[in-house]
Amino acid sequence: MDLREFIRDVPDYPKKGIIFKDITTLLKEKEPFRRSIDLMVDHYRGRKIDQIVAIESRGFIFGSALAYKLNTGFVPIRKPKKLPARTERMEYELEYGSDCVEIHADALEPGQKILVVDDLLATGGTASAAAKLVEKLNAEVIGIAFLIELTFLNGRDKLEGREIFSLIQY
Repeated sequence: MDLREFIRDVPDYPKKGIIFKDITTLLKEKEPFRRSIDLMVDHYRGRKIDQIVAIESRGFIFGSALAYKLNTGFVPIRKPKKLPARTERMEYELEYGSDCVEIHADALEPGQKILVVDDLLATGGTASAAAKLVEKLNAEVIGIAFLIELTFLNGRDKLEGREIFSLIQY
């Protein structure tokens, strides 16, 4: 099964010149969605993973399913002011400004093995910030997993030295 067949291109979203990779068309189909989760699980089965740390919001879809299938906990990384307790934050640069993400300060134990999960690797800024947040809490990033990687944006450059896994590449 070619999972790319279930990804819809939306031209000029969110702005002119961008071709948005819409995963909702994959998510609504039970077999492709199940296959994407199973392939990710197969890649990490047998690895020591204490927690899945997933990035808001589509990363939550894949991260929670992986946490369930790999028998780990699930920790969300969110946009600012979305988490109710004390947080740690990491700012990062975008091609058109800056943004930041947050994690609960007590979400991870020192030394835990963490798999960071998101739906899409584009320029790598968000994933890099998430990995740095994990390390700020003295946990170890053992890998970063994505459903889709837009290779032409060179997001791996910001994640140099980290193990990256993506199911679908464009």
